[in-house]
Amino acid sequence: MSKKTFPLSKEQLEEIIKKYPTPFHIYDERAIRENIRKLQKAFAWAPRFREQFAVKALPNPRILQVLHEEGAGTDNSSLAELVLSEASGYKGEEILLTSNDTPADEFQKAIELGAIINLDDISHLDYLEKNAGLPKILCFRYNPGDLIEGNDIIGKPTEAKYGLTRDQLFEAYKMAQEKGVKRFGLHTMVASNERRTEAFVFTAKLMFELAVELKRRLSIHVEFVNIGGGIGIPYRPEEEPVDLEAVGEGIHKLYNEMMVPEGLGDVAMMTESGRAITGPAGWLVSTAIHEKKTYKDYIGLDSCMANLMRPAMYGAYHHITIAGKENESCDHTYDITGSLCENNDKFAIDRKLPKIDIGDRVIIHDTGAHGSAMGFNYNGKLWCAELLLHEDGSVELIRRAETLDDYFATLKYPGSVIK
Repeated sequence: MSKKTFPLSKEQLEEIIKKYPTPFHIYDERAIRENIRKLQKAFAWAPRFREQFAVKALPNPRILQVLHEEGAGTDNSSLAELVLSEASGYKGEEILLTSNDTPADEFQKAIELGAIINLDDISHLDYLEKNAGLPKILCFRYNPGDLIEGNDIIGKPTEAKYGLTRDQLFEAYKMAQEKGVKRFGLHTMVASNERRTEAFVFTAKLMFELAVELKRRLSIHVEFVNIGGGIGIPYRPEEEPVDLEAVGEGIHKLYNEMMVPEGLGDVAMMTESGRAITGPAGWLVSTAIHEKKTYKDYIGLDSCMANLMRPAMYGAYHHITIAGKENESCDHTYDITGSLCENNDKFAIDRKLPKIDIGDRVIIHDTGAHGSAMGFNYNGKLWCAELLLHEDGSVELIRRAETLDDYFATLKYPGSVIK
């Protein structure tokens, strides 16, 4: 069992709260850098390896700058994410656009940036050409159907809206060749929060088979194979992290067996992790403001599911500790709730915790991916601040808390009742 830790003492946290009131997400720069370095080490054998960080996991320019310093590229799913990548210093083929049902303005921005474009459907090729032109380098997203079982978050591939079938894939590459595209990659993304080593190795095997067949059938020598993201993290203390070294070794062995003999030993490897890089390096810090005793015991926080949607959306587990009470007995049972007018606005149900007093700082772990990123404004709830804990112990505000003026800004127009 691994102990869930928070990088600040209660006293250090209280000093931060004097300047930045709760709730807020705080991220640990050191942990983020260590996480991407572990991934890079696991794939150090590859001719060229690049982690295309999934911007959707934590769309903050300061985080993107830190990852760029570590050699990352970005995987983008929208116009806003492309703009964030550009603003954070990413250029050209460091940027990958992997969207679906893609509007023209996203394709146009990707072409302007010189990004790699990853198409989600065979029909998008004509749409891309008509609305934005063709990129220098193109790849298609493969959906392996019932070859892979999928999981609760991403669903079964046969029921997923993403990607091309095997037959469509070869037809699409042939069409792109005929349109004059000369440089290609290969992409898939079939897992989410997956922690089994064999799942990633099997995905790589499927992709290497495709790369070999593309060369044999269409004389396409792909420049990279992107096996996607989906590397899970141990949200529960009793869970073990993914053995990245074993994943890297397993894929390396397949690469040598399948790719090298076919003259594909120069093909680069890519991943597009998000959760594995920033997830364990983030925490949502809140304050207990109410205690309610009815049929159950409730602790109400100054945050809500607008600040962290995963427990309500997926029934996801996020570990909770109380600042200064980390070593006390978990002899109380609580539902930990927010103030949203929805009954599923709960961070934890029947959770064993130490006695919580009003004013205690409640720390929700592993919110560095799909936490703030999935925020929303239902009930007029406002986005909270984001902070970055630097390696020297200093703290930087990297997103200010949203204000009522921000919330009402789009309701201020000529003739509006909002002044």
